[in-house]
Amino acid sequence: MQLEEEERLNGRAHDIIVVGASAGGVQALCRLMHGLPADLAAAIFVVLHVPAEGTSALPAILTRSGQLEAVHPSDREPVRHGRIYVAPPDRHLLVHRGCVRVLRGPRENGARPAVDPLFRTAARAYGSRVVAVVLSGNLDDGAAGVLEVKERGGVVVVQDPGDAAFSGMPRNTIEYSRVDHCLTLADIPKLLVRLSHESVNRGEPPRDPLGPDRTESQMTAMDEEKALGVPSAFVCPECDGTLWELRDGDLLQFRCRVGHVFSAESGLVAESDGLERALWTALRSLEENAGMARRMARQARERRNDFSAARFERRAEDMEARILSLRHSLKKSLSTLSSES
Repeated sequence: MQLEEEERLNGRAHDIIVVGASAGGVQALCRLMHGLPADLAAAIFVVLHVPAEGTSALPAILTRSGQLEAVHPSDREPVRHGRIYVAPPDRHLLVHRGCVRVLRGPRENGARPAVDPLFRTAARAYGSRVVAVVLSGNLDDGAAGVLEVKERGGVVVVQDPGDAAFSGMPRNTIEYSRVDHCLTLADIPKLLVRLSHESVNRGEPPRDPLGPDRTESQMTAMDEEKALGVPSAFVCPECDGTLWELRDGDLLQFRCRVGHVFSAESGLVAESDGLERALWTALRSLEENAGMARRMARQARERRNDFSAARFERRAEDMEARILSLRHSLKKSLSTLSSES
């Protein structure tokens, strides 16, 4: 049954459930869906950070895990109760009045799909009917979207960080927002069922500022409801544009004009990734330079030009010393990143 008909018959309840997860999320989502009944009076929307390349088997996995059908929705597909809508790889999943949008907008927190656009658009379209669920994952994608859910009267549920395989996303959500429920995975399904039958404010539904007919860039780029903030001293790791500093309570974010968004933590990770790429590029250049110098030295020796050969050998030795130093720095950097993750 389509959502509008369900609403006409039964009134409004907490029937828009948006779920975000990252590392450890497949197992968490399977356990969550296993506990939900076939007649759930709500629609579920799921964003799991997945690689952009290839296909995702997540809908099939979630369908097998429980009693609800999970799908990769098509753009503008109607919203129905009792169905799980899963963000496809390399596409944002957005919620609008009565339909979903599946769009390749700018990455947020280095991810596409990202959790924040799902939470944000659902809150703007359905207000207090939204339940946002944050499960296992690293970093803090979802923290900003949760603030908007709370601002518009929705409910926030967080997996207990001690129960999560990776506690970063739940822990950051708790740090930046006043969550309504912090539960183990075993208890979350029962809560969602109860909330799906719990009436909410029957006032006028919120105005959907984006609407189903806005263009892709308007869906995810900086919108009219958010001021640009103040220019920062940093550039966007994605497009090299100016990053603008935005604050929502204690949460600090950076956003460029085309819509790339980073929290302070995810921005630091993106900058570290950029630095690592630059170091690998420098290492390749040094090795090519050293190899060329060794080749020139051999040719000079074959021509019995000892002066030139010695000069090229000194150059090669200098490059090789730099290579050793750079390899040590890269090894240390990769070890640090591995321990932090």
